[in-house]
Amino acid sequence: MKLQNQVNKRSVSCRHAGPIFKLKRNAEAIFLLALLASAALAQKGADPKRQPVKPKPRQDTGVVAAIRAESQGVEVRIKDIARFRGVRSNQLQGIGVVIGLEGTGDSKKTPFTATLIANAMRKYGTQFDVSQFSPKNVATVTVTSTLPPFASPGNEVDVTVQSIGDAKSLQGGFLLQVPLYGAADSERAYVVAQGALSIGGFNANSGGSSVQKNHLTVGRIPGGGIVENAIATQTVFPGGKMYLELDDADMTTAQRVANKLSEAFPQYGARAVDGGTIELSLPEQVSAVRAMSEIELTTVFADIPAVVVVNERTGTIVMGGNVKLGPAVVAHGSLQVAIQVETSVSQPNPLSNGTTQRVDQSTVEVKEEKAQVALIPPTATVKDLARIFQALRISPRDIIAILQALKEQGSLKARIKVQ
Repeated sequence: MKLQNQVNKRSVSCRHAGPIFKLKRNAEAIFLLALLASAALAQKGADPKRQPVKPKPRQDTGVVAAIRAESQGVEVRIKDIARFRGVRSNQLQGIGVVIGLEGTGDSKKTPFTATLIANAMRKYGTQFDVSQFSPKNVATVTVTSTLPPFASPGNEVDVTVQSIGDAKSLQGGFLLQVPLYGAADSERAYVVAQGALSIGGFNANSGGSSVQKNHLTVGRIPGGGIVENAIATQTVFPGGKMYLELDDADMTTAQRVANKLSEAFPQYGARAVDGGTIELSLPEQVSAVRAMSEIELTTVFADIPAVVVVNERTGTIVMGGNVKLGPAVVAHGSLQVAIQVETSVSQPNPLSNGTTQRVDQSTVEVKEEKAQVALIPPTATVKDLARIFQALRISPRDIIAILQALKEQGSLKARIKVQ
């Protein structure tokens, strides 16, 4: 009503004004009318019972994800944590000769190098006195490779070459053709390897000084092996059974995999046999490749074990998210002992016929820092433990000692693996 009266008054006053003044008053009246209409609409649509919406407090997504991972595990594909029985790689090895070295090959102290060369030359109708042969440009090597599953003849595989003599370097060498055999079959060659070596380094010396990069007695030949014979891969066993084997056996994860496969693909009849094997039944109308593809792409929550891995050589500590600690008090202090030796010279008096003597004076200094005390609350997590260690400002080796002491005391509820 107040806005309406103001509009009426301004309209009356505009009747006696000039053209410009009248236009200005009309604009003000239109603005007041629009304001009045907006207020009326707002009052009409207002709900007195409606409460204002309060914004929800934001949660740290990282903390929420960590808490969920501790209870449920990490969601991964089955192909990343398991494999089907029969789908495996095979290690191959052989002994060969690398030629073309620039005086960095085996010496006479490696007698079998000359013998290998003599046997190889005998195939071409050439014989020589082994005792007169100096294999400076030749080196005897072991050749290893891994044959992947489902590899067929004609496929190429990588080859690794290692010196077994006293060769200084394999730089610039060429591997002569050598057959590679399996551990269970030493009569059938599965891969034949040959090619130029790549060592990824160098060795340069001059005037008694040398510069070396990487290891020079080990090299690789990418694609240097050709598959000659395939190894049969059996994935379906008698009775149409297939077996899914976990990389790391775990009862909880195995049961989760079986439950998820039973829910997604009931036709396979998934059943957890033990902590590392899930048994499957392949229907007659479904191919093994299709079944394996469907199963491998299925996601499941893999359980995270409570494990602490420590490496005292490098001072590395890795703790899982499920590591829990009971209440405990940690007191840490260090004792430092410094021994300094100062050397002085004692001169004899003039005309005393004495000799100059060397005198060593030792100074022992003991310094003990005040103990740092930290309280570990009940059911502390890795995050709490990291905060405590950061506040104490201690070295990784001290952290390893504290973790081992907590394990012996019984507060640390996790397995410790020392590398």
